[in-house]
Amino acid sequence: MAFDGLSLKALSYEFKQLIGYKIDKVFEPNKNNIVLGLYGNNTKFALNICIDSKFYRINLTTHPKPNPMQSLNFCMLLRKHIIGYKIKNILTYGLERLIIFELEPFDGYEKNIKYLIVELMGKHSNIILTDNNKVIIDSIRHTNTSSNSYRNIFPKQIYQLPKSDKLNIEDIMNFEKFYEIISPDLEANSLEKSISNKFTGLSMSSIKFFMQNSNNSSVESAKHVFVMIKNILKEAENSNVHFEQIDENDYCLALNKTQSQPFCLNFFIDDFYYKKESAFDFITYRNSILKLILDKLKKYNKRLLNINAKLIDCDNKNTYQLYGELLTANLYKFNNEHLENVEVLNYNTGKTVIIPLDKTYTVNENCKRYYKKYNKLKNALNIVEKQKKETENELKYIESVVFELESAKSIEEVNMIYDEIAENSLFKSKSNVAKKKTNAKKKKNRQLSTFNPLTFVINGYTVLVGRNNKENDWLTTKYASSNDLWFHTKNIHGSHVILRTEGYSKIDVDILLECAKLAAKHSKGKNSANVPVDYALVKYVKKPHSAKPGMVIYTHNKTLYVTP
Repeated sequence: MAFDGLSLKALSYEFKQLIGYKIDKVFEPNKNNIVLGLYGNNTKFALNICIDSKFYRINLTTHPKPNPMQSLNFCMLLRKHIIGYKIKNILTYGLERLIIFELEPFDGYEKNIKYLIVELMGKHSNIILTDNNKVIIDSIRHTNTSSNSYRNIFPKQIYQLPKSDKLNIEDIMNFEKFYEIISPDLEANSLEKSISNKFTGLSMSSIKFFMQNSNNSSVESAKHVFVMIKNILKEAENSNVHFEQIDENDYCLALNKTQSQPFCLNFFIDDFYYKKESAFDFITYRNSILKLILDKLKKYNKRLLNINAKLIDCDNKNTYQLYGELLTANLYKFNNEHLENVEVLNYNTGKTVIIPLDKTYTVNENCKRYYKKYNKLKNALNIVEKQKKETENELKYIESVVFELESAKSIEEVNMIYDEIAENSLFKSKSNVAKKKTNAKKKKNRQLSTFNPLTFVINGYTVLVGRNNKENDWLTTKYASSNDLWFHTKNIHGSHVILRTEGYSKIDVDILLECAKLAAKHSKGKNSANVPVDYALVKYVKKPHSAKPGMVIYTHNKTLYVTP
């Protein structure tokens, strides 16, 4: 959805209902958002002003935003200057993406009138507060001519409207004049680009939508667009417009043909951008944590390669032992000479063997060095084998967390995964870097929250699926009864699945297969054709001491092969 001047103009007519409302609250959830609490006619509204370069807009909202514990500077300034003020008037300038709220004090004294100016122009969006003489009191963003801006936006400067070389289509009374303006540009550009280049407030996506039912002729198409825009501008004042779906994820302003069903532009925009922002925040948050996990995965894979290289060295220990024994048995032959190698008989095979020596040392000293290498590798072998086992377990756990993140569908699920890794010594050193807080009471609230596994009902039986390692642990070791059935993909990362048997000892094969399919579907093997799934009674599933979250061992299991 393009939040263009046409959309803002239509919204401004809905905002007229706010005239007379008093500003009783001001919040600044983040550096790009201001929320004004409005009260009037025994009704409360929240006006959301967003100047984010991707999601810039202004609309009434029903979606609460977190209020920071410490207010930001611009928020404090607005509270000082406009709380208690009433909205006297709402102004727009043509189809510019600019809206001005004229605010009057409770006593109505004209010299105390202030203007809250909202400019919605992509990365140049701003919120500016001025006095009755249009002298800037402050703005959420400061710009000046020394930073390649054509105007100064900072305190004590006179506010200037944004400059534009484009025309206002509201001033064009007939199609002939409209076409005369765009026709010189049609030789080099498409119709939609020509219109967008010449007139302000009209996005190319909106113009393309208006052209859908027109002829291929540029004149007829241009006429169709002109008539559509004029009709929308006329009907918007009577609230006879709505947002019509263009494709799966996009909408455009159009005439509302079903006048019996009034359409609220504000709350449609609110829901649309809330979903869009939530999806963007989720992906950004998940990717920040995923990067941390993948960095750790890379580190442990590198560690495993080094351990395997050490194990290869340890394979030579028997050779060093043999060289030491053969040199010891033949020392009498060499009389402390400095040699590059010696040829001796290998009493194990009956064949001669050439033993390389370091020429800077005597044969006797080389013999001691071989024994030293042997003992060093012998001692190292036990340590390195233990390190390899630990590293492989760490890798399995890290890979399981990667799978959880890739399967996560909401910020709540990512928060639970973050809490899991934050408690793990593997990630404690860097976990604070990736955390993006979503509310002021985050940690305390999450600790008090209960687990909420996915729940399915199959032929009357309840089946529960864990969404992350901590939930898997709770589901298997705390929640499930000993006679419930536990399912998990064989040697593949995935969720724990619990079938509540309700005391029945015999379960139909069809139900077992459905549970196995659920386990396969919620695993890394979900795209495979034939996935092995182990199942066993919960009483045979144990969690070893100090095992990582989600890691269990089990016995008395059987295996089913299913297609997710």
